[in-house]
Amino acid sequence: MKVHLRTFGCRANQYDTEAVRGMIEGSGGEIVATAAEADVVVFNSCTVTADAEADLRRAVRGAQKPAIVMGCAAARSGATIAALPHVSHVVAGADLPAMAAALGLDRARADERPAVQTGARALLRIQDGCGEHCTFCATTLARGEHRSRSADAIIREALALADAHPEIVITGIHIGSYGSEHGSSLGALVARLVREVPAVRFRLTSIEATEVDDQLAELFADDPRRVAPHLHAPLQSGSDAVLKRMGRHWYTGATYAAAVDRLVRRVAQAGRAAHFALGADVMTGFPGETDADHQTTMALVRSLPFTSLHVFPYSARPGTAAARLPQPVDARLSRQRAAELRALATTVGAAHRAARDGQVADIVVIGDGHRRTGLTEDYLSVMLPEPAAPRRARFSARLVAHDDQLTVLPADLPASVSHVSRALPASRLLPTLAFQS
Repeated sequence: MKVHLRTFGCRANQYDTEAVRGMIEGSGGEIVATAAEADVVVFNSCTVTADAEADLRRAVRGAQKPAIVMGCAAARSGATIAALPHVSHVVAGADLPAMAAALGLDRARADERPAVQTGARALLRIQDGCGEHCTFCATTLARGEHRSRSADAIIREALALADAHPEIVITGIHIGSYGSEHGSSLGALVARLVREVPAVRFRLTSIEATEVDDQLAELFADDPRRVAPHLHAPLQSGSDAVLKRMGRHWYTGATYAAAVDRLVRRVAQAGRAAHFALGADVMTGFPGETDADHQTTMALVRSLPFTSLHVFPYSARPGTAAARLPQPVDARLSRQRAAELRALATTVGAAHRAARDGQVADIVVIGDGHRRTGLTEDYLSVMLPEPAAPRRARFSARLVAHDDQLTVLPADLPASVSHVSRALPASRLLPTLAFQS
């Protein structure tokens, strides 16, 4: 059986696609690069925005092959998706046993995970679902309530992945809640990973700023070669009134800023402030957002040491509480506000890159062929001179800023690298997986 995989959405989805790939290849199937080569196409869907679901529908129609659709949109819009041409199965969320059955594979394969993933950096999902109920979020409706994976299972998987990948990205839907149902915490898990899984660099995906406890802050500050000094903390809005309508009851603009300040001061005390990267999600045009609310967000963003922003206009999702809120914001105004925030993000990003000029970075080589670049501990993309180091190599080098880009001088490339993991055979590469490797 030849299968083409296509992933939409977040890294949790991407991790689930890797699990499906592992099932297929472990059963003797073959992953192919295009739908034209495939016997069946698996689409892993996203429901965060209306555009994401529209992209899925276009892709399914365009594939012209038998299709299985899994993921969040499959959980939320199953009947609509099932009516699309060529769709044979719709599997809600990340139900891997159901995916095995849809593919005609042994269900026992659903518990297996590949030791070598497609990306240069590995993904490790530690939990699923979310116990919060943001009024705009359809993902919680699709993924269900929060549940943590066993720490022992996570450690076993991390040990296997570390043999093939220099960086492991810890992901999930709400990773800051890890262990809450059994008296543990994300900080405790990361501390155990650092202790029991040697050499590899761990990176956290999105986590609430107010969920960074003392143990996790210490890990951020302690050793950037083990825990990447990079926090992506969703803000969504700097206006308390908007946050209240969003259902984000656990913080205000002031408590968000205080949490960031505590972490940044702790990192600065360890002498690592120049390497620390701070990103956030910010939403514009939420129902009822006024010009004053937007200016409050702009002011808060300016006041904090952000190095990047992910800015997006609000997209009403059917079935969410926000879709019923009054005072919708004109789409053109929402896009204008987003453009203002993105311009600010461009400015802070350029400043961070410029500040790294002449400094030493811990670089992981990503990409393939002539597209190879480096990724630093603080999530900066680095141009690599030819001949580029092998994919999945890891080395330290001094950064040079030139024309708003960071590069590594050929003279600074090491004769050998500290980590070159075993390669993924070319036949197992998935060029259509849409995420930074």
